[in-house]
Amino acid sequence: MKVLDPDADGTVDLAEAKAAGAVEFKKLDPDNDGTLDAKELAGRVDEAELKAADPDNDGTLDLNEYNALIEKRFNAANPDNDGTLDEAELKSPAGQSLLLLIH
Repeated sequence: MKVLDPDADGTVDLAEAKAAGAVEFKKLDPDNDGTLDAKELAGRVDEAELKAADPDNDGTLDLNEYNALIEKRFNAANPDNDGTLDEAELKSPAGQSLLLLIH
């Protein structure tokens, strides 16, 4: 939680999730081409979700598209719509799905 919560308030907000996601994006992009393909996203994003998150239909996600997916999963993990995720929300199935992208 400390890695995802640099302000140590006990929650993760969308900006913190996207910042962690940017770090994870770089780790997932070993060829440094600035995009993630299905192979690089294996186990994190299925084929249908990749297609839905890829508006330019190039078969990859750039950082902006990846951030949009983070935001979608963040919102799904935030049922109380308070703009933050606490530990319980991160442990939910939707929270675990988000963690695949940011941790």
